[in-house]
Amino acid sequence: MANPEGAFIWYELMTTDPEAAGNFYADIVGWTVSSFGGGADTHGYRILSAGDEGVAGLMKIPDGAPNPPGWFAYLYVADVDAKAAAIRSAGGKVHMPPTDLEGVGRVAMVADPQGLVFYIMNPTPPEPNAESHVFAPDRVGHCAWNELVTPSLAGALDFYVGQFGWTKAEAMSMGPMGDYQFIDQGALRLGAMMQTQGDWQPRWTFYFRVASVDALIDRVPAAGGKLTMGPHDVPGGGRILLGTDPQGAGFALVSGGEQA
Repeated sequence: MANPEGAFIWYELMTTDPEAAGNFYADIVGWTVSSFGGGADTHGYRILSAGDEGVAGLMKIPDGAPNPPGWFAYLYVADVDAKAAAIRSAGGKVHMPPTDLEGVGRVAMVADPQGLVFYIMNPTPPEPNAESHVFAPDRVGHCAWNELVTPSLAGALDFYVGQFGWTKAEAMSMGPMGDYQFIDQGALRLGAMMQTQGDWQPRWTFYFRVASVDALIDRVPAAGGKLTMGPHDVPGGGRILLGTDPQGAGFALVSGGEQA
C-alpha cells in the first residue's frame, strides 16, 4: 500500500436505510451507487463512486449497534493488530477486534481516548502498491477536509500525533470558541481539530467537495435532508454547507477555495 501510516483511505456511512441514503447522496453529491463487487451482496454493502472511482461505502447499521446513523473514516496502518493494541495502551478502546474481511483486508473498529470512533485498516489492494485517493482535496466527489471536534484538544493531539505520525501545524484563533488547530501529514493538510464548546457534540466531520454548495440550498430539503449551517465563506475562499440526511446522519460539503 503506497499510502503512509495514518492516511485516510476510506469513508463509510452507517445508516438505517441504505437504499434511501444512496439515492440522497447520488442527488446531492453526484455519486453513483453500486453493490460491492458489482453484483448481489447479501450484506447490502454499497459503493459510492465519483466517476469510476469508489470513494466511500454505505451499509445498514448492524442490529444492536449503539451508534446512530453517521459517517466514519478508515485510517491506513501496516499492522492492524499492533496498532489496535497500541491504541488500547494509549487510552483508546477496541470496539471490534482485528478481523479479516475476504477480498477487503484486515480491519478493526477503535476509538480515541475521548470516545470518537474510527477504523484502522490494512487493505487487500487490487494490485501491488495500490494507493487510495478517496481523500483528495482538489477533486469533486472526494473528501476535501477532515475535522475533529473533541472534548480535549490537547489529548486528541497527543493521541493522533503519537499513533499516526500526524503533525501539529499552525492554529487559527476563533475567539471565544478557541483555536482551530490545523493538522498535516507530511506536506498534505488533512484538516483540523478544535475543542467542544457549549452544547457541541464531539464528532468527526468529513467535508466532501461539490461543484457549488449554493446550488444545493434548495435541493437538500427537497431530497428530504435538512440544512443546519451555511452556506457560508471560510478562510481560503471556500464555502461550506452542513446538514443532516433523511436518516439523520450529519454531512458536510465544500466548494471553491484554494484547493479547488
